[in-house]
Formats: sequence, structure tokens, C-alpha cells
Amino acid sequence: MTNVAAPGVAVLATAVAFASLATLHVVSPEYQPSWRMVSEYANGHHRWLLSVMFATWGLGSFALAIALGPVTHGWLGRIGLLFLVLAGTGEIMAAFFDINHRLHGPAAMIGIPSLPIAAVLLTIALRRSGELVAPAAWSMHLTWISFVLMGAAMLLFIRSLSQSGVDLSAQAGPLTSLPAGVTPVVGWANRLLVAAYMLWVVLTALPILRHPPAS
Repeated sequence: MTNVAAPGVAVLATAVAFASLATLHVVSPEYQPSWRMVSEYANGHHRWLLSVMFATWGLGSFALAIALGPVTHGWLGRIGLLFLVLAGTGEIMAAFFDINHRLHGPAAMIGIPSLPIAAVLLTIALRRSGELVAPAAWSMHLTWISFVLMGAAMLLFIRSLSQSGVDLSAQAGPLTSLPAGVTPVVGWANRLLVAAYMLWVVLTALPILRHPPAS
């Protein structure tokens, strides 16, 4: 993949990933988005579509890293690129190792926290360099805010389940229903995180696509 093609690939691949996720909500309505995680679509009838989502999401992250290479300078930007590659690695891993595989957890631990770090470091580096118009600050902030909200929602979900007498460690498989008193917001937090991450990739790639750096 060339530096010239990379920003276009980043935008297109991320758009396909988002469209795949949106389609999963239509074709798999049995998975309540309020509390079912995105990865749980792997247990439905359209597992392949979820794999497409993760694969194209990862491709978009890798393509953005290639596109940013020529315009990213200094140690801050280089560390940001490293974390962007790590985010893409976790996303690609999730395409091959679904929620039922033992490597899905490591994929999440690699990909999910890496993107907000990359977004913050790269946005700061791009602003300092002055070589590229960085995306709006809110898109950078939305990545780490969605990460924090996701963590808080997960803790609230687990606590609510525990108070309702559900022991997740004793579950043989994923929950199929919620007991009374459990607050169902973790699924929405999960989807906000995915959307925020994808949005930052697109908003960062678009300026390079419109105004390619001089070779």
C-alpha cells in the first residue's frame, strides 16, 4: 500500500466496517444493543459479517498509520503510530478469534486501550508539526471519553448482575436474558466506543486525502 493510496483506504475500509456493524443491528435484532456486546454477534447467524467489520476496521487503522508516517515527526508522533498499529493488530485479531476463542480477550486488551492513546498522541503531534490540519479536538477527546464510559458501564453492569445473584464466573456461556434490576447500558457504551474510534480514524485521514503531503 502506497502513502498516496493509504488515506483513501483508511476512509473506505473504516466506512465498510461501520456499515457492517450497522447492518448487524438490522439482520440480528435478537441481540439487544442496550446490553449485548458487539462481539456477541459472532454467536448469531451472521458471524462472517462481524469478521468483515473487524477486518476492515483493522485495515483502516493500518492504512492510517501508513498515511501518517510521512507527516508524523518526533518521539510523540512515533509512539502514537506504534499504538495505532497495536490498535489495528487487536482489531484484526478479533476478526480471526471471536468471542468464543481464548485469544479474543488478548485482542481486546491490545486494541481497545491502544486507540485512545494513539489518538491523543498523534493529534498533539500533528498540531505541533503544523504540516497537517489535525481533526477536531472533540474527536480525539471522544476516544478516551468513550473508553472511560465503557469501563464505567462494564463495572456497573457486573455490579448489577452480582447484586441480582448472577455469578458471571459460573456461567457456562453468555447471558441470554437480564434479571430485574440490572441497568442495560453497557451495550450502548460498547457501540459508542466503536463509533468514536472509527470516527477519529476517518477525520484524521480525510485532510491527508484532500491535501496529500508534498513528496
